[in-house]
Amino acid sequence: MSDSPYSGKDKSDWASITEQLIKDHPLDENSLVEMILNAWNNIFETSIGRHNLKIGDHIFPKPQVIGALMHELIPAEMAATYPKEWRGEKDAGDKDIVYIPNDYYSIELKTSSNPSRIFGNRSYAQKPTQGKKGKDGFYIAVNFEKFSKTNTKPEILVIRFGWLDHTDWRGQKAESGQQSSLAPDTYDLKFKTLYLKS
Repeated sequence: MSDSPYSGKDKSDWASITEQLIKDHPLDENSLVEMILNAWNNIFETSIGRHNLKIGDHIFPKPQVIGALMHELIPAEMAATYPKEWRGEKDAGDKDIVYIPNDYYSIELKTSSNPSRIFGNRSYAQKPTQGKKGKDGFYIAVNFEKFSKTNTKPEILVIRFGWLDHTDWRGQKAESGQQSSLAPDTYDLKFKTLYLKS
């Protein structure tokens, strides 16, 4: 991976750099939002097991399960829509969503049931090791509602698209801490909000 597009640039320039990165990316913003919303809706249209159990009607998975499904369904939706351009991760060196013509545009996917924040494991705040996928590059961040007794059809809250460097992730200070997070201005300057639930 080449130097960060933000390297040596003043923070006041970050938002315009982010806008240009997204503009130059092969994915159309509206198409990306549509594919993510389609992937989300597919969760609730799928039947599971011999009793045809439906998510949201019969079973109400925890956020980790919904996040895992999104990690499978979003790349699959993109691969089905643009089969010659996009595919899912195949090996340890791949990003979550691979742009076949040029890996520079491949994407990491982060989902969270937090209303507005995303999190990585502690390794995101460290330089990647040989053979592992890089943590610098394009990111899609998707925040979604949790199931509750009063909300059996949760919705996508926010979809953001942008660029993160591994230095943007802040690892927990405690040795036992396994999580990393982003500074508030990172969300404002290095992401563009493509979708916000009304």
